[in-house]
Amino acid sequence: MIDSNNKDPILIVGCGFLGKATAQLFLKEGYDVIGIVHSEASRQELMKMHPNFDATICDVTNREDIQRFASLFSKSSSMVYAVSSGKGDASAYAAVYRDGLKNILEAWQLKKFIFVSSTSVYAQCDGAWVNELSETKPDRATSLILLEAEAIALSAGGSVARLSGIYGPGRSILLKKFLNNEARLEDGGHRLINQIHRDDGAQALYHLITSAAAPGIYNVTDNTPATQREVYQWIADAIGKALPDDGPADLNRKRGWTSKRISNKKLRETGWAPWYSSYRDALPMLLKNKEFTEMKAMKEIKDKNKFNF
Repeated sequence: MIDSNNKDPILIVGCGFLGKATAQLFLKEGYDVIGIVHSEASRQELMKMHPNFDATICDVTNREDIQRFASLFSKSSSMVYAVSSGKGDASAYAAVYRDGLKNILEAWQLKKFIFVSSTSVYAQCDGAWVNELSETKPDRATSLILLEAEAIALSAGGSVARLSGIYGPGRSILLKKFLNNEARLEDGGHRLINQIHRDDGAQALYHLITSAAAPGIYNVTDNTPATQREVYQWIADAIGKALPDDGPADLNRKRGWTSKRISNKKLRETGWAPWYSSYRDALPMLLKNKEFTEMKAMKEIKDKNKFNF
């Protein structure tokens, strides 16, 4: 680990759901953290929720804007590049993920950095185990752009963290769909799903920066790939409700229609381990969140009224 009396400055580029949690980990351990956001509105929102943040505005798509900060960051600074395209299309992905990273690496001198990518770059559909050496031939333009950004990061000596589906406090697409009666067992519910709790994802990024882990690609996912049917069964058991109805496969999913088991073995061998070994382990905490508590109450009312003729 880095000497606790000589902690390098940490730049968190993109302070969204994952970036904020990562910044908080570094702050807790006494690091100087600078959160970099794209607008004044984002900075104000961040400072309101987290007044201990040192937040600044920088448009990563603007080379002149990036150059303004070049003299402020020493060669001892480390960076976590965890940007978001704001649900944009391929052109937005290219501008923020690929070109933004390239702009920064050309202008800033960094000691160490991580590019946050996605396991959507794996397109396997046969349920096989997938590791960092597995084939990457996604059929989504956005995922292809992520691969281009990964190549830029790796060629510059950085690391790539491929995160599976992120969930956490107040955020879980599968739980939200279940509680809103929008969930369906798609094509029998046999498709494999890989997930990572936000706090485990943040801990992995912290670990990759502060440990002696070699630069490279690392899958960041929990220990338990599960089928859609298994995940919904865990939710059903947790709240005492029936499984969702069957439905057709959603082949237009943003991350593509895949079915694979993502291995986290390489990352675990560096000393990291998830707090939540599976989505099932995290469910009790998720269901205590106010948003999901209210959804659960509404579902119970709707289910009751459904049978009152």
